[in-house]
Amino acid sequence: MSSSGTDTAHNLPVTEQEEAYEMNHTYNKMWTDAQKDLDIQLQREREEFLQPEKDRVEAFKMLAASYIKYMQIFRNLETAHDRLIHRQKRMVIRQVLDGVIGRILEIKKEMVELENSEFHYIDNILEDLKLLPEDIEVPIPRYFIKEKLEVLQQREKILDQILLDAGLQTQKPVKAMTFEEAIKMIQVAERARQGRCRAAFMKQIYLEEKRERQTKLQVQMGPSPDAAATCIQKVWRGYIQRKKTEKMRGEEMIFLGMSLPPHLKAMNISQMHAGQVNALEFEVQERHEEVFIKDKLRETEGLDIKETLQDQIGQCFIECRHIIGKFPDYPTEEAGGSMAILSQKTPEQVAAELAARREMALQKKAEKGKKEQGKEKTKGKKPQKTGKKEEEEGWKMAPSNFLSIMEEGNSQYKAVWQNRSEGWDFLQDHDPELIKEEKREEVEEEIRVQVDELMQQKLENLKLAVDGEKSDKQKKGRKSEKKKKTTMRKKIPEMEEDLTPDRTIDSLYRELVEEGLLIKAKTVNLSDYVGEYSYLGTTLRQVDIEPMPSLADVRQLIALYGILPLGSQTVHEKAPLVKALLLAGPAGVGKKTLVHAICTETGANLFNLSASNIAGKYPGKNGLQMMLHMILKVAKQLQPSVVWIGETEKIFSKAAPKAEEMNPKRLEKILPKFLKALKAQDRVLLVGTTNRPFDANVKSFCKVYQKIILIPRPDYASRFVLWKHIILQNGGTITNLLNISCLAKVSDGFTQGHIIQAVQAVLSELRLLQMTRKPLRTAEFMTSLARQDPVYKEEEETFKAWYAKTPLGKARIKALADSEKAEKGKTKKGKGKN
Repeated sequence: MSSSGTDTAHNLPVTEQEEAYEMNHTYNKMWTDAQKDLDIQLQREREEFLQPEKDRVEAFKMLAASYIKYMQIFRNLETAHDRLIHRQKRMVIRQVLDGVIGRILEIKKEMVELENSEFHYIDNILEDLKLLPEDIEVPIPRYFIKEKLEVLQQREKILDQILLDAGLQTQKPVKAMTFEEAIKMIQVAERARQGRCRAAFMKQIYLEEKRERQTKLQVQMGPSPDAAATCIQKVWRGYIQRKKTEKMRGEEMIFLGMSLPPHLKAMNISQMHAGQVNALEFEVQERHEEVFIKDKLRETEGLDIKETLQDQIGQCFIECRHIIGKFPDYPTEEAGGSMAILSQKTPEQVAAELAARREMALQKKAEKGKKEQGKEKTKGKKPQKTGKKEEEEGWKMAPSNFLSIMEEGNSQYKAVWQNRSEGWDFLQDHDPELIKEEKREEVEEEIRVQVDELMQQKLENLKLAVDGEKSDKQKKGRKSEKKKKTTMRKKIPEMEEDLTPDRTIDSLYRELVEEGLLIKAKTVNLSDYVGEYSYLGTTLRQVDIEPMPSLADVRQLIALYGILPLGSQTVHEKAPLVKALLLAGPAGVGKKTLVHAICTETGANLFNLSASNIAGKYPGKNGLQMMLHMILKVAKQLQPSVVWIGETEKIFSKAAPKAEEMNPKRLEKILPKFLKALKAQDRVLLVGTTNRPFDANVKSFCKVYQKIILIPRPDYASRFVLWKHIILQNGGTITNLLNISCLAKVSDGFTQGHIIQAVQAVLSELRLLQMTRKPLRTAEFMTSLARQDPVYKEEEETFKAWYAKTPLGKARIKALADSEKAEKGKTKKGKGKN
C-alpha cells in the first residue's frame, strides 16, 4: 500500500478501524452473494429462456420467478454499492447494477405482454420462495442523487434566486392583520406571560415554606436509623435490579438478532466526525496518488513504450511493402492512427481476409443474378400453395440489451475480485495496482499520439526515398475541405430548426422560470406514497374477477417506468423506451404527489404545461412552437427532466375549441411532434394527470400516452396504514382510545386527500397541546370526514369502463374471452366423449 494510505491508517482510532473493517466485510459478503445469485440466474437464462414455451401460464411463472430473483439481486447490489468505500469495486458494481435494472424492465415488458395488464399478482410464487411482498418492492438507487448532489444544490440556489428576483413568493406569506388585532394579540400574550411568571413565583414561595417546615421537624425529632436504612436499601435495590434487567434485556436482544453486539454498534458523534474528515483525506490523497502514479509511469516506462511502438510500426511498414509491393497509407486519427496498423493479425492474415472478402462479394453477386433470373421466369405464374402452415412455436423471450452488460461485469468480477486476497488492504478504500493499470493505458494513449506524428513523417520520407512518391497531404486537404463544405451544407437545415441559436441555456432557463413554465418540485419521496399490497388479487383473478390495483402496485409502476429510466443514462438508452406516462384516477389519490416524487428521486427539472398554466402565454402557432422548443432544449440540456400536463383531458377534449389564446386543445397536434423529437439518449419524460379521462377522445389520448396507470381509491389495508401514518406525521399519538381499524372501515370510498384533510382539521395547534391530558378518540375524525364527498361506486365503474377502451384494456378483455371459449370447448369435448 502507498505511504499516504498507511499514514491515514495510523491516524484512525483502533475502534474505528475495526468497525470500518467489519462493515466492509459485511458489504463485501453481500456483494459476493449477489454475484453468485446473478451467475446462477444468467445460467438459467441461457438454458430456459432460449427455448420456446407454448403454455403462456408456465411462461409467465418463469418470468415472474426471474423478476423476483433479479429484484433481490438489485436490492443487494444497490446496498453494497452505496456502502462500500472501495472506488474500483463500486465501478464494477455500478456496471452490473445498470444491467440488472435494465433486465428487470425488459422482463416487466414481457410480463405485461403475456398478461395484457400492468398489474401482476404473484402471491403463489412469493409463497413458494418464502418471501414477503416487501421483498419485491423496487428500491430507488441512492447514487441517482448522490453523484450529482452539488449540481442539484447549485441549480436549486439559482432557481430560488430567479424566483426572488421575479417577485414570485417561494416562502409562506405573512398573515396580515389590523392594528386593533395586533394590539389584542400582544395584550393576550403579555397577560399570559405575567400569569406564568406569577404562578412560578407563588410556587417557589410555597416550596420554600414547605422546606422550612420539614427542616424544623427534622431538627426537633430527627430521623430514626431504621427508617433511614430502609430508605437507602430500597433505593439501592431498585437501582441494582434495574441495571440487571437492562443487561438481561440487551443480551436477549443480541441473542435474538434484534440488536448489534457492542463492538459492532454505530460510531458516536466524535467518531463520525473523524470518519468524515478521514473520508475527505482519502479523496485528496487518492487524487494526488493517481497523479503521482501517472507521472511515475511516464518517467519510468515512457521511453520503452515509445521505442516499442516505433519498432512495431516500422516493422509493419516493411512487411506490408514486402507483401503488397508498396508502402501503405498512414491511417488518419479518425480511423485510429497507429491502432489500426498495430492489429494483432499478421500481414499474411490481413491479405487472406481481403481475398476472402473479395470471393464473398463475387458469390453474392452471382446469387443475386440467379435470383433475378428466377424472378423473371416465374413472372406471370401464380405461386403454388404448399398447403403447410407454420405452427406456432409458442412464447419466446425477446433478445436482451443487458445480458451482455451483466455477463461482462460478472466475468470481470470472477477475473479480478472473486479470488483476490485483500488481507493487506485493511482500509478497503482503493487498490494502487488497479490504478496503475488504468493509468498505464492513458500514458500509452498520450505517447501514441506523439509517435503517430513522428512515424507519419518517417513514412513520407520512406515513400520519397524508396518509391519516389510525393505526399498526398494537399490532395487529402482538398478532399477534406470538400467534405467539410458538403457536411456544412447538410447541417444548415438542422441549424435552421433551432429557433434560439443565439441564446444561452441560462437565459432560456431564466425565461421559463419567470413565465412559470419551469417550477420548483416539492420534496416528496416515493416512500411517502403509503399503500399496502393487494393480498386478494390472485384469489379474485382465479374466479374471473379483475381486481382494482393497490397503491403498492401503483408505487412500483412509478418506480419502474418513471424513476429507474430517468436516473440512469445506460438504462434509459437500452431499456424499453417509455416517453409518456398517464396517471388517471379520482381527485385526491396522489397523482401530483407521484409527479413530484419522480422529480425528487431523480433530481429532475419539472416543467408545467397544464392548461391553466399556459393560458395566455406564447399565443399563436409560432408562440406555441417557440414555447415547446425552449422547453425541449432546456430539458435535454439539463436532463433528467419531467414535463407535466395537469388536467390533460382538456387537451384531447371532445368539446368544440374555444378562443385560440385560451384553448388548451392547441397542444393536441404538436404533442406527437414533441414526443417524436425525444430520442433514447434524452432522459425526458412526459407525465399527464387527469381525474376525468372519459371526457377525452380515447384514440388521440392513447396515441400520445404510451403507458396508462389507473390509480384507484385506497382499499381497506391501505386505508389502515394511511390513517396511522398521517396521524403520526401530523404530530398525533395513537392510544387504545383510537380505533384505527374502525376509521379504515368507515372511510371506505374516501381517498388519501380526504384522509389528510380530516386529520389536519382535527390536529390543530391547540389540540396537539391538549394531547397529553386528552388523548385522541375515534369520533373526533368522523365529523371532518363526513363533510367531504367520497368517491362513489358509479364513478369507479366509469373509470373501469374507460380503461376497458384503452389498447391494453381491450387486449385484456379479448384474452379473457379467448380463454373462456377455450375452456368451454374443452368441456364440450369431454361431454361428447362421455
